[in-house]
Amino acid sequence: MPATAAPELRTVTLTRYVAPLREGGSLPGLMEADDGFLYVVKFRGAGQGVKALIAELIVGEIARALGLRMPELVFCELDESFGRTEPDEEIQDLLQGSTGRNLALHYLSGAITFDSLVTTVEPHLASQIVWLDMLTLNVDRTARNTNMLMWHKELWLIDHGAALYVHHAGPEWAAPRPRLFPQIKTHVLLPQASELATVDAEYKARLTPEILRAIVALVPDEWLTNGDTSPEAQRADYVRFLEARLAASETFVQEAQDARHALI
Repeated sequence: MPATAAPELRTVTLTRYVAPLREGGSLPGLMEADDGFLYVVKFRGAGQGVKALIAELIVGEIARALGLRMPELVFCELDESFGRTEPDEEIQDLLQGSTGRNLALHYLSGAITFDSLVTTVEPHLASQIVWLDMLTLNVDRTARNTNMLMWHKELWLIDHGAALYVHHAGPEWAAPRPRLFPQIKTHVLLPQASELATVDAEYKARLTPEILRAIVALVPDEWLTNGDTSPEAQRADYVRFLEARLAASETFVQEAQDARHALI
């Protein structure tokens, strides 16, 4: 298998607020940057805080490393002048509370929300996405909120801020332990995911410790806000959690297979 290049994110400066995207609970915004492109910006000042940005970054880049389609993620700098003339008080507060480095996804113009009643996903791809979401405890890929887009007849993954939800718990959140994920039964692609064992072997070989460490290394120091623990130690927690989760993949694959058999 050829070596995978170390992940790298560009940094852009936001120049214009275009519109709020009120479909998302965190009120992301459609904004233009100094490179001329539009981005869906996830703000550090939103209610979920910077941990949602950390999950978005880590899980999005894991998906990319596994060969799944993800819009480009970029760091985006928001100047303190943004929000001063915004008439909507909620948006004004959000912008003013998000000065500095935020995270954004490249805007896929013309993309439509994936609908499982309209589009059938082939078993291997469905199994790949279910496997990713089991690994990262992504609770947010349901029929009601698929967090997938169809763009140029291809399936793209978005919005992973609700994954890795255990990092909202106490200081020992990353301690290796058996961890069930019953929410997998609501996964929109679970009925099609008939090749989980094959995907498990494929993805365990691809997702090396070096790749995990390189992805987690992308998380900026200023997002690691636990003042009692160094940024390096906090990054080590994410790596430790993901490595333990990966080592237990046969267990979570069996859990997903059992949930699938109960559905079909």
